[in-house]
Amino acid sequence: MYKGIECKIYPNQQQADIIQMTFGHTRFIWNQMLGMLNERYQNNKALKMLSYCTLSSLIPQLKREHTWLKDVDSVAIQCSVKTLSETFERFFKGFCRYPKFKSRKQHQQSYLSTIRGQNIRLNYNQRYIKLPKLGWVKCKPSVQHIENERIQSVTVKQRPSGKYTISVLVTSENQALTKTGKSVGIDLGVSDFAITSDGHKYPSQKLHLKYQRQLHYWEKRMARRRLKAKAAGIDLKDAKNYQKSRQHVARIHEKITNTRKNDIHKITTDLVENYDDIVIEDLKTSNMLKNHKLARSIASQSWHLFKTILTYKCRIYGKQLRCVNPYKTSQYCSNCGYDSGKKALAIRHWTCPSCHTNHDRDINAAQNIRNIGLEQALVK
Repeated sequence: MYKGIECKIYPNQQQADIIQMTFGHTRFIWNQMLGMLNERYQNNKALKMLSYCTLSSLIPQLKREHTWLKDVDSVAIQCSVKTLSETFERFFKGFCRYPKFKSRKQHQQSYLSTIRGQNIRLNYNQRYIKLPKLGWVKCKPSVQHIENERIQSVTVKQRPSGKYTISVLVTSENQALTKTGKSVGIDLGVSDFAITSDGHKYPSQKLHLKYQRQLHYWEKRMARRRLKAKAAGIDLKDAKNYQKSRQHVARIHEKITNTRKNDIHKITTDLVENYDDIVIEDLKTSNMLKNHKLARSIASQSWHLFKTILTYKCRIYGKQLRCVNPYKTSQYCSNCGYDSGKKALAIRHWTCPSCHTNHDRDINAAQNIRNIGLEQALVK
């Protein structure tokens, strides 16, 4: 089993120039290979797809034609070709879309490099990491004490805000947690992010409202500066004032993303530590976003990210996760099963007409979700 550890890096100007050069060279190799494969298919559609070994054998010829390709990490160039080959394999299996050409105008760039001997390693106090062609780069790891023997690869990224990060892929040891014998159902909401069947509510941070004024302030200036640069005939890449405002907007979005992800990590870790069986509702977010009054609040919750993180944490820590259909979970009484019909969102508490039990709307739904999940587990 593998896991990725992300951390910030602080390259000097020379290292940043090499990183930018590597972005461009790996992008060039990707586009050259993709263009060749497209042209080959157009000339003869009966030909089979070239394997990675065949594609990688063309790299030396490209290096002879373009000698500047030798200035960057050769492993990164090979990884770019391998990623393209794997993308085609996934496309033929129906797992992804047809690969596209990469553009230098994209604000987020990245390249991958795999381990070769000791070309990627951390120093003794893990304040610096050695990367191919870059040497020792100052870093700030999010997880301490990473053994160099476990490192498999590293992905160097540049965020839209201009900051650099790396994602280190390492082998993961057995991290199964002790069993608690408890089960829980989770109802996802807007006013509260998650509500458990035990009655605990994880509040929603509502970050889209917290940073609304800052975003509006800088987005107005970015739009104004873009129009001013176009009127003066200046390319947006060379418009310094526009680029400054664009990075301000990107930094705000990055802060929102990081804050939301950090909160979700805390919630999911708390759940896997305290429960063995976790049951969540399988929400169709695309249908819920059609409600334009709640669309922004729903999109800000990142329920899909919550499900993704909870899924892999349950797999790592040896816990069971089940997804159930949320149909009428807020209408049935969790005590007697009576269907009380649809209720307006303003109704947060109701009393069952059959057993006269007073329910909190969200806790009742979470209890129904847990009961459905446990019933499905018994059937299997």
